[in-house]
Amino acid sequence: MSTAGNSPKTAAGAPEAAPASNFLKNVIDHDLALPEYAARPWAGKPGPASVHTGAKADPARIRLRFPPEPNGYLHVGHAKAICVNFGLAEEYAGACHMRFDDTNPEKETEEFANSILDAVRWLGFGWTHFGDDNLYYASDYFEFMYSAAEFLIQAGLAYVDEQTPDEMRANRGTLTQPGQNSPYRERPASESLARFRAMRAGELPDGAAVLRAKIDMASPNMNMRDPAIYRIKRAHHIRTGDAWCIYPMYTFAHPIEDALERITHSFCTLEFEDQRPFYDWLLGNLARDHELPDGKRLQALLGHPLPKQVEFARLNLSYVITSKRKLQQLVSDGRVSGWDDPRMPTIVGLRRRGFTPSAIRLFCQRIGVSKSDSWIDYSVLEGALRDDLDPKAHRAVAVLDPVQLILDNVPDDWSDTCSAPVHPHHEDWGTRQFTIGKRLWIEAEDFMEDPPKKFFRLFPGNRVRLRYGYVIECTGCDKDEHGKVTAVHAQVFLDSKSGTPGADTYKVKGNLHWVDQATAVPARVRLYDRLFSDEHPDSSGKNFLDSLNPDSLTEVRAWLETGMSDVKAGDIYQFERHGYFVADLKDSAPGKLVFNRAVTLKDSWSK
Repeated sequence: MSTAGNSPKTAAGAPEAAPASNFLKNVIDHDLALPEYAARPWAGKPGPASVHTGAKADPARIRLRFPPEPNGYLHVGHAKAICVNFGLAEEYAGACHMRFDDTNPEKETEEFANSILDAVRWLGFGWTHFGDDNLYYASDYFEFMYSAAEFLIQAGLAYVDEQTPDEMRANRGTLTQPGQNSPYRERPASESLARFRAMRAGELPDGAAVLRAKIDMASPNMNMRDPAIYRIKRAHHIRTGDAWCIYPMYTFAHPIEDALERITHSFCTLEFEDQRPFYDWLLGNLARDHELPDGKRLQALLGHPLPKQVEFARLNLSYVITSKRKLQQLVSDGRVSGWDDPRMPTIVGLRRRGFTPSAIRLFCQRIGVSKSDSWIDYSVLEGALRDDLDPKAHRAVAVLDPVQLILDNVPDDWSDTCSAPVHPHHEDWGTRQFTIGKRLWIEAEDFMEDPPKKFFRLFPGNRVRLRYGYVIECTGCDKDEHGKVTAVHAQVFLDSKSGTPGADTYKVKGNLHWVDQATAVPARVRLYDRLFSDEHPDSSGKNFLDSLNPDSLTEVRAWLETGMSDVKAGDIYQFERHGYFVADLKDSAPGKLVFNRAVTLKDSWSK
């Protein structure tokens, strides 16, 4: 998406964010001073210790990753994670891997995967670093993950549990009571290994067994009570097909993926904080040798330094929900037109609404990165968009609620040309030309027969200036049988044209926006507002559907100034007085213009 006439010049003047707090930089700075980070080997591709041992030093100072599951469209919360990881990689001359955590085949699709890649590219990031294409999939590592599971079994650190799901749940304990050991916990490693191989061979039905890590059933951290690391699931995978009937659990797969890719810092949100002990336990055990009872020795699978998991606060944005399940419900129930509905917090929705990549990046810079959860008001996101668009969006006039204005003292064929700057702060961008004639469109709210005090627009006997044009004096109006105003009448002063000698002798307080009926360009305009009227629509057990804003979308027939007929989908304008609008990416075309309001000129939700 681009602003109209986008060029290097239009990008000039875009705001830069003031430095915001980001404690992750402190973590990186500390670690880069450690000797083990200075000569980390990188073989140019992911792999275990045997692949990287003896390889050249990693040209990337740090390696980060963005690891979404391809089970839905990314939303504004993911945009923060993208900007954090790819942004820090850029800042530190590092690399950020694009990785799909595709370990749950039942919910993942190629459509979602492609949309994620498009979103990351649209935000201005890429995953090619130092000549390497760093696009990876968890499924690339399924064979290694299986070997790692066998490694744990042989080391006495994992076992196949054949309790029923209900039995496992009952024996897990509670936050105040320790769990109970499974009766299968002390089965010999050779027996667990045989049963695990039977799981892989498809000899056990779904749900009949799981592989569990052997840690501590009395741990106060429930995630350390022998968590499941493999389950049986006969499901077709979008990349591996039916090659596997067992799949690793996310908490097992993710640390291994990080280690194979030589990630230095695994930045994730706070809900994973309780998983960090398992993350460290797993990698620590896979990165050391193990003595077996028969005297044999298991050689470490992973090399040092190991990835470090660090948690930061997720984005909590008021008036927004980011639950994929609830967003899916909005789509499925027809509450919105799709994942890319401009009211949705998805990246495709924000893009169609008129948000720019630079506005979203500016927003993420402004909110910073902290260790504690907090709420960001939606106005901060809208403010970033206004600040981004103001210096680069071309101006235009649009009348959204039209009423006819007739200049009675000129002939029917009277016409003149007026001009206005393309942008008020960029004189070098030139001017735009549009016609004025006897019949115009003005905003209906700009005329009142019996106005209140300090109403400086049109009413009988009052003078105003037609913006960029002439001074007129209102003489009255026409009404239909219901009393609705159908036309406003005025006299025009032909010696008052803006920019001509003598125009300054007319002193008026009102300045009206208008378009010429004869040359105006028709358009459909969608006026979007926040999808929810409640600041926290799904908190405290609320039904989020009860908070849907009935006025989140209003569509009007509008008239645009001369010259707007060549607008292309994705072009963004400031419609003077009304806000910033984008030509809809899906529905707008020459001769069939559809504009979406991206944001108003001012925050109308201020408390």
